[in-house]
Amino acid sequence: MVGLSKSYGARAVVKHIDLRLDRGEILALMGPNGSGKTTLLKLAALLTRPTEGKIVFDGIDTECGEDQRRALRRRLSVVFQKPALFNMSVEDNISVGLNTRGVDEKGVRARVAEVLNQMELVDLRRRRARTLSGGEAQRVSVARALATKPELLLLDEPTASSDPRNASVIERVVAESNADSGMTVLIATHNPHQARRLASQTAFLLDGEIVEMGSTLKLLESPQDSRTAAYVSGRMA
Repeated sequence: MVGLSKSYGARAVVKHIDLRLDRGEILALMGPNGSGKTTLLKLAALLTRPTEGKIVFDGIDTECGEDQRRALRRRLSVVFQKPALFNMSVEDNISVGLNTRGVDEKGVRARVAEVLNQMELVDLRRRRARTLSGGEAQRVSVARALATKPELLLLDEPTASSDPRNASVIERVVAESNADSGMTVLIATHNPHQARRLASQTAFLLDGEIVEMGSTLKLLESPQDSRTAAYVSGRMA
């Protein structure tokens, strides 16, 4: 991301962001509600275009034609804070991305079974997704995103509505997927503890700008900016 800004009318939501995400890295976008985290994720997911600046994905300038942008979007997956599941079974929800990519039936069954087991969803596989609890539904959302083996996984507050058990499963699987396949992860979180558990690098966002960025442990334990210090110490909501 180079000089990235996004405005809606006169309101600037993201301002002059320069951010590099290396292959295989987990980077946390940390900040309070309204800091610009979700907008930045939508830009990274190629779901909206910046007002200024550009995003380069694997050497490709994403300010390209829609056909090429669609091809790039197939290389990533995004999970938003509120699960958006189809009114079908858990296993059918997980298979959606595989079906649209033309995976054969045997391959779909094998990959769905693998992800169900990984996300501890085997017992829920035939349940209607819309009958699940918030935390269970979010596990299904993450499973669906992982089923296609994305090169880049974008997570927007993936455990905000989850109880500790569901949150623990999501964090474990994200960390394992990163370690096993080298999947790159960009996660938006308001939780410094989650950033510490998952991310090697963290950027602290406030009012649409990166206030401070660096090693997660260093940023959390020895912040250089007073605003970062206030946030990680709980003095800023």
